[in-house]
Amino acid sequence: MELVYRSLAPDDLEAICSFPQSAEELFYVSPKASYPLTPEQIWQTASERFHPTVVCDAESGKVAAYANLYDWNEEEKSCWLGNVIVAPSWRGRGGAAEFLLQAMMEQARVKLGADRLKLYCHNPNTRALLFYIRIGFAPNGGYKTVEHPSLRKIVVIEMEKSLLERMDADHE
Repeated sequence: MELVYRSLAPDDLEAICSFPQSAEELFYVSPKASYPLTPEQIWQTASERFHPTVVCDAESGKVAAYANLYDWNEEEKSCWLGNVIVAPSWRGRGGAAEFLLQAMMEQARVKLGADRLKLYCHNPNTRALLFYIRIGFAPNGGYKTVEHPSLRKIVVIEMEKSLLERMDADHE
């Protein structure tokens, strides 16, 4: 199965709205969003972000994953990865999550000029933490506490990855 990535289009919104399977899952993807996710919520957030991107099955065109970039910092040459979500049917198979992350790292590096990509991962989201570590992200010591929908406080771990390593590998 071949995957491709492209910019978010209005026709993608309904599919992405079906990805979060619970209010808790949506909280991990977009803490300010209300469950169930609506096209308006996605479009509003995407309009305030950089390079809202979907990964699609090249043959069927069906959306498999979505993410965007935000908070470009020219001085630090860094930005943040946000709203990462994979369609339930693509989780743990097909490589959509890894393909999405590679696409987002490339866009951060090439289109924004970023040397580092940062993200926040909620500590109860063990599957995501292990995935980001496998891709090369590491906790950088930063964290914050947030109010979880269950009305308990949880820790959100700040992670980052150097994008220079990939650039160096590209020139070898």
